[in-house]
Amino acid sequence: MDKIRLGRTELYVSKTAFGALPIQRISHDDAVKLVRRAYESGINYFDTANAYTDSEEKLGDALHDVRQEVIISTKSGGSDKKTVQAHIEESLRRLRTDYIDLFQFHNPAELPDPEDPDGPFAAALEAKQKGYIRHIGITNHRLKVAHAAIDSGNFETLQFPFCHLAAPQDLEIVEQCKAADMGFIAMKGLSGGLLNNAEACYAFMQEYPNVVPIWGIQREEELDQWLELTARNPHVTPEIQAIIDKDRKELAGNFCRSCGYCLPCTAGIDIPQAARMSALLRRSPYQPYMSDEWYAKMHKIEECVHCNACKSRCPYGLDTPALLQVMLKDYDAFYAEHHND
Repeated sequence: MDKIRLGRTELYVSKTAFGALPIQRISHDDAVKLVRRAYESGINYFDTANAYTDSEEKLGDALHDVRQEVIISTKSGGSDKKTVQAHIEESLRRLRTDYIDLFQFHNPAELPDPEDPDGPFAAALEAKQKGYIRHIGITNHRLKVAHAAIDSGNFETLQFPFCHLAAPQDLEIVEQCKAADMGFIAMKGLSGGLLNNAEACYAFMQEYPNVVPIWGIQREEELDQWLELTARNPHVTPEIQAIIDKDRKELAGNFCRSCGYCLPCTAGIDIPQAARMSALLRRSPYQPYMSDEWYAKMHKIEECVHCNACKSRCPYGLDTPALLQVMLKDYDAFYAEHHND
C-alpha cells in the first residue's frame, strides 16, 4: 500500500487511512477484528478521538502488540491545560500505548494560545517534552480557523473536511498546507454519506498527493471496498468526472455536511439528518425514512423554538432553521407519494 509523508511530521502513512469514529457503533469483538484486518491488509494509519466513546479502547486492543508498526492520531476538545492533560493520559491508557504519534486539538472555535501557561497548548507542549505525544496538529471545520492555524506555524497537521464537493476556498487550504509543509488530513470524504460513489471519492483524493483521506469504516464490506479501490487505484477519468460534476450540481452550496456541531437541539430535532433529508431520500435507499419513527422525527421540526443556537454554531454559515423547514416540506411531499411503496 502506498505511503505518503504527512507534512513535516516525517510520518509515512498509508494513503488509505482508517477513520475510527464509526467503530464505536459496533461490538468490541467486531471492532477489534475489523481494525486488525485493516492493519494486516496494509493500512498503517488510524485516527480516533477522546470523544469517540470506546473507539480508543478498541484500537488499543486491536493494535497494542504491533504498536511500533502503526501510526495513531487522537484528539482532545479540552479548553484548558488540566482537561487536555487528563485527556492525553486517558488516551494513552485506552490505546494501551506509551506515546501518541499525532495529538490534535479537536475543532476549537479559535486557536489555542501557545503563550497561555494554563491553556490547552501548554498541556500539549508539556506532553511532547515528556514523550507522551510526538506531533501536534489541529482539526477544524472553519475556514477562518484553518487559515489561522496554517499561518501560525504552530501545528504540523490540519484535519479539515475535503471531498469532491470542495469549494475553491477548500482547495486553497490544501495548497497552503502543501506550501507550509503541513500535513493535510481529509475528513468527510463522503460528505457525511451524501456521496455514494466510492470510486469517484477515491479517485478525487488521488489528484492531491499531499492529502491523506481518513475513511470512516464500520463494516467488513466497507473495508473491502476501500481495499479494492486501493489495489486498483483509479484516477479521475471522463466517466468519473461526469459523476463528480453531477454531484457538484446537485449538492454544492447550501447543504448540511452532517458535522453535528449544531447539536444539542433545544427541541430535540435530529438536525444533522433532518437538514439533509432531501438528498438522503434521493441518493440512498429511501424506504427506511418512510417509517413511523422517521415521520415523527421529521415532524419534530414543527417544535422548533427558533432560538437560532444551531444557526450560530454552524461552521458553514447555514440558516439551519430555514433549511429544516424546507426539508420538512419536501419530506412530507415525498412521504405522501412513497410511504406505501
